[in-house]
Amino acid sequence: MTTTVAIDDSGLDLPSGSLDPVKARAAAKDPTRPGERCRAPAARWVPVVDREKCEGKKDCVEVCPYSVFELGTLTDAEFASLSYVGRLKAKRHERRTSRTPRAAECRACGLCVVACPEDAITLARVPAADAAPTGPRP
Repeated sequence: MTTTVAIDDSGLDLPSGSLDPVKARAAAKDPTRPGERCRAPAARWVPVVDREKCEGKKDCVEVCPYSVFELGTLTDAEFASLSYVGRLKAKRHERRTSRTPRAAECRACGLCVVACPEDAITLARVPAADAAPTGPRP
């Protein structure tokens, strides 16, 4: 896993570390790519996976240069919480889903967002630690 962002031969901000560099390079060229081009400090952003949409196709796993994602299976509770259509979709895809066990490593590349064929991933900014209340709580 790398933390350095370099400009590659095509002029893209793209760190090495993706399992599929060709797919990552294609995602990096997307003009709608959100985030901070892999330049955010770790843990300032986290990827959010919409379980209703995710089909576990693992494009996010393949493009993420920081190994934030892994492929998993919906738990019974997660499956039960889906809508009827979501449950049908999940069954069709053997309950596969993307997981983010290393979300704190996210650098807001946005590669996962644009690589996901189901539009199931968004990036959410984590509030800065210094923005949290520091005084005693009532």
